[in-house]
Amino acid sequence: MTPGLRFLLNDQEVCLTEVGAADTLLDHLRIARRLTGTKEGCAEGDCGACTVLLGRLTDRGLIYEPINACIRFLASCHACHIVTVEHLKGPEGKLHPVQQAMVDHHGSQCGFCTPGIVMSLYGLWMTNPDATVTDIETALQGNLCRCTGYEPIIKAALAAGQAGGQAHDALILEREAVADRLRAMQSGRVTLTKGQEQAVIPADADDLAQILSENPKATLVAGATDVGLWVTKFLRDISPAVFIGHLMKDIQVKDGALHLGAGVTYSEAAPLIAEHLPDAHDYWLRIGGWQVRNMGTIGANIANGSPIGDTPPLLIALGAQIVLRKGDKRRQIALEDFFVGYGKQDRAPGEFVERIIIPIRPQTRIAAYKISKRRDSDITAVAAGFSVIVENGTITQARIAFGGMAATPKRAARAEAALQGKPFTEDSFADAARAVADDFQPLSDWRASADYRRMVAGNLFRRFWLEQSEPGLPVRLNQAVGAHA
Repeated sequence: MTPGLRFLLNDQEVCLTEVGAADTLLDHLRIARRLTGTKEGCAEGDCGACTVLLGRLTDRGLIYEPINACIRFLASCHACHIVTVEHLKGPEGKLHPVQQAMVDHHGSQCGFCTPGIVMSLYGLWMTNPDATVTDIETALQGNLCRCTGYEPIIKAALAAGQAGGQAHDALILEREAVADRLRAMQSGRVTLTKGQEQAVIPADADDLAQILSENPKATLVAGATDVGLWVTKFLRDISPAVFIGHLMKDIQVKDGALHLGAGVTYSEAAPLIAEHLPDAHDYWLRIGGWQVRNMGTIGANIANGSPIGDTPPLLIALGAQIVLRKGDKRRQIALEDFFVGYGKQDRAPGEFVERIIIPIRPQTRIAAYKISKRRDSDITAVAAGFSVIVENGTITQARIAFGGMAATPKRAARAEAALQGKPFTEDSFADAARAVADDFQPLSDWRASADYRRMVAGNLFRRFWLEQSEPGLPVRLNQAVGAHA
């Protein structure tokens, strides 16, 4: 076992032996290190005031991504490079091009949210120097500007891209040296304690299986986009916690399916979704903000069992399977069978989601929809996944699943039956829209009323028909935005 938590913070190596399961990166930065440029706003990963860059080793080498420090647990930063706004600088100690552009284009008023915005734009500037307005808006989904307005910020981002200078940036010049330092920190299981709290970082998936066999009630923490709120909002005790965000990152395309390790993040999966399931790519970019997509994992979104999880409706519609592991034993089940009831899943103590298998059927008409009060970075009221096969004008297969309409993500059996074997016409989808009202008995809550949810579910059949019958109709967000960019 490795003694202590080790990571790089800006240009210094940090080694900590006393770390609690619930200690956050933000508190460490602001309280222990006095790096107060990183702000605390919402404490739930929505506003972006706490944005920092996190560098981690991947199969593609060392990559840097914006993440939310407020819900990032300190223990999950092992063998990573944390970069805060204090570390930004241009040549000869001048302002960084992103900072200078924000000054030149009046991109800041009160300044509270500015450091987080700068860090998100810094991440974009490094990875996409020719970013379009659409790219910039996507990068800023998780950054709430409270007073300036986004127009000058977007102008600043465009100007920073035009200014260039990536070849002279410190994180680019020092990348290989930093990667070597991080590799030297990777060695075996790490166990951390602080008082009665315990945090464990497994060496690999086999080690994880052993840990859970010995302590099946441990809290598993992947991206912490939900568990983080258990701590910051509900002050829950999550100890002992096992941090697994660095595990199960394998991605394969084989046997007509995407095989994703449970630890693959939304951002890591996004290129595959764009390539193999392009009609779901717009939906994928509606999952949280950029920071959340860089942290949140598909496996945890499933294992969490939330009735409003973003990925299950789409994946159920696609006929996805999951692989569950306990010790050395594995079993594969249909994703729709995993959800047993509210807060209950078909998962034994000590068992964990190891892999997701998503069939790729080129002949299938696919769509995914997210209904929320805000367009970006918002919790879902209703989510839907559509997978329809049409042969010679007849619907030969219809798989339609909804989230937010029942205690679990669930297929719309009556609506599917209204489509199965019927002609691919507007009337058939109108029949399905009426039938879906009998599939669910949704609840009213602060996100939406039951009547609204029923109405929305029916309207989504209309939307799917319009998209499929008139492919040029600009009803998808990025298509519409791209048309104006």
